Amino acid sequence: MLAIRLIAEPDRLDVLVLPVRAAESAELVPTAVTPPDGTADEAAALVPAARLTGRAGEIHTQVRPGRTPARMLLLGVGDGDEAAWRTAGAALARAATDETHITIALPVEVTPAAVRGFTEGLLLAPYRFRLTEAGTAPTLDSVDLLLADPTAFETTIATARTTAAMTHLARDLTNTPSSVKNPQWFADQVAAAAADVPDLRLRVRGPAELAAEGFGGILAVGGGSASGPRLVELDWHPANARTHVVLVGKGITFDTGGISIKPVPAMKLMRKDMAGAAAVVAATLGAAEMRLPVRITTLAPLAENMVSGAAFRPGDVIRHYGGTTSETTNSDAEGRLVLADALAYAVQQLKPDLLLDLATLTGANAVALGKRTGALYSENDQLAADVLAAAEAAGESAWRMPLHNDYVEYLGSEIADLYSAPAQGAGSVLAALYLREFTGELRDRWLHLDMSAPSWADGDHAEVSRGATGWGVRWLLRWLASVD
Repeated sequence: MLAIRLIAEPDRLDVLVLPVRAAESAELVPTAVTPPDGTADEAAALVPAARLTGRAGEIHTQVRPGRTPARMLLLGVGDGDEAAWRTAGAALARAATDETHITIALPVEVTPAAVRGFTEGLLLAPYRFRLTEAGTAPTLDSVDLLLADPTAFETTIATARTTAAMTHLARDLTNTPSSVKNPQWFADQVAAAAADVPDLRLRVRGPAELAAEGFGGILAVGGGSASGPRLVELDWHPANARTHVVLVGKGITFDTGGISIKPVPAMKLMRKDMAGAAAVVAATLGAAEMRLPVRITTLAPLAENMVSGAAFRPGDVIRHYGGTTSETTNSDAEGRLVLADALAYAVQQLKPDLLLDLATLTGANAVALGKRTGALYSENDQLAADVLAAAEAAGESAWRMPLHNDYVEYLGSEIADLYSAPAQGAGSVLAALYLREFTGELRDRWLHLDMSAPSWADGDHAEVSRGATGWGVRWLLRWLASVD
């Protein structure tokens, strides 16, 4: 990952970056450390001459042969809020790929939020997932941040670095092809990442334990695969924790649709169907690294939804953890079945204060909200508001959706307690209503995020790189840091 130094005096000025603010007319921002003689005046004259607007991410390069610095970059930072600085950092990281080192003069009154946003943008935007190093282009490898008091921002940089590292982990897990990634492989990656972390405990249930304890949904969905299902339970339990949060993440390591098989175009990216599990695991590891004072138990129900003689069938009745039964007529609505087990287990055995689940659950998410926004469901106004605030601060978009009780009747089955995949009503809403049936006494302290759309990007956008986005890690870490 990119090396970042906080310094008060520059010792290497090959490339100097100066910020430009958007205003009625763009203007150079006064910096905490004075640039070399004449540089600031030259930059100020360039702003109108180059017709810069100062919009976040705008970049103008000035070549200065025989002088120091040899190249000067004017970087638009918009109105200077955290989001604008994040966009600026991402644009700079992408524009400076021919450089190995750059120095950035930050404003006199730069805030910790701006530094965090800028650092996250720098660290997140260059991400690329490859299984080979052949043909990999060189990238920027070190950045100096010029500040009047570098020590004042050390914690901010550490938080941004952990957030970016955990987002990279979630992206790596999600991008990994399913020829490698099966339930046991995912569990092994969690074990390796959690090893030797104080106050972090891991339990992995295999098929025999799942059967003995009654996790019928996970077993049904994973029954058609040669790679058996798993349930990862990762517990961060610091001594000073006052609140217990359970995070549940859908972990379908590949989804063929089962007997209700998907068409090829809809199947080719189904390695991403465990992005929810990747997000909650990475956020828990990040919380442990940051020593956040909140207890977190993360549940990742893992299964491959495959086609075979052992696959569960449309019309089967599944008995979930705790005894509730589901009639399923669509084996491609499998995610809610594994989540139902995990939610019921959390309510009955873990008894947390708050219960959240993240899942790449429905294509209806993208139909309703587009490619960049998750659908949020909760009956708890304060919880919903807190999560939405964290998502906005982190630069991850979510929108609160209704839980229409008029649709509940569609969940009724003649032969089971619930019908898991009704054809009537709104798809994402119905999936949320189905999950709500397993929240028991935690119904008013539960939140569901359908993240199918924002879990994957078809192209680069600001700090998001094409492929798996790691969506959810950034807002989870912000929200968890605010939990009392």
